[in-house]
Amino acid sequence: MGKIIAIANQKGGVGKTTTSVNLAASLGVLEKKVLLIDADPQANATSGLGIDVETVEIGTYQILEHTATPTEAVLKCTAPNVDVIPAHIDLVAIEIELVDKENREYMLKKALETAKEEYDYIIIDCAPSLGLLTLNALTAADSVVIPIQCEYFALEGLGKLLNTIKSIQKIHNPDLDIEGLLLTMYDSRLRLSNQVVEEVQKHFNDMVFDTVIQRNVKLSEAPSFGESIINYDATSKGAVNYIHLAQEIIKKNSK
Repeated sequence: MGKIIAIANQKGGVGKTTTSVNLAASLGVLEKKVLLIDADPQANATSGLGIDVETVEIGTYQILEHTATPTEAVLKCTAPNVDVIPAHIDLVAIEIELVDKENREYMLKKALETAKEEYDYIIIDCAPSLGLLTLNALTAADSVVIPIQCEYFALEGLGKLLNTIKSIQKIHNPDLDIEGLLLTMYDSRLRLSNQVVEEVQKHFNDMVFDTVIQRNVKLSEAPSFGESIINYDATSKGAVNYIHLAQEIIKKNSK
């Protein structure tokens, strides 16, 4: 039975898509069968793995509408052992279209019931909001990874996200766990980066991953080539960081 992990934070630019794509690719390299679901209308996870967004005919939108099954939507990508359910700009409309539907928060959970059997891990790249798309992802997920940028406003909005997770646990998904807080874009030369790391570790202790994702030019370059960091430059700091993160998650889930 596969584990569903949502990568969520309502703040934009914290490394959600980078983490989704490269965690999926790292788990794939470590011989896990992975499904990456792009649940962001910007579709950056889709294009980041070499899929032309304009050619997408069946994707997350159709899955949420229940007009297609995950098997019908799956595409192969450049990363080994990784399948992708792509997104398209039409996903923007789903928030409005689901509003009047019964059990609208459970659309993704219901759609993924069969897919869980086929994969070791299902990674969901969430949109930078706490709307119906993210709510569907968190209701379907077994756990959530929260990327936190090592910048001044890092903790801003984190309380709101944790409250949202609490209310989802109470109302929609009592089994939802926090897989961990992931510190991203860390630069050891900056005092501010070090302060943020200390602050987050002090407040959240065991909830914080040991792995910290360092600021890395190669990580920024890889998506423009339609490749994960593992494919683009396996020796880079970014690749090493994400492999360590994947190992940490596998170890945690094998207990």
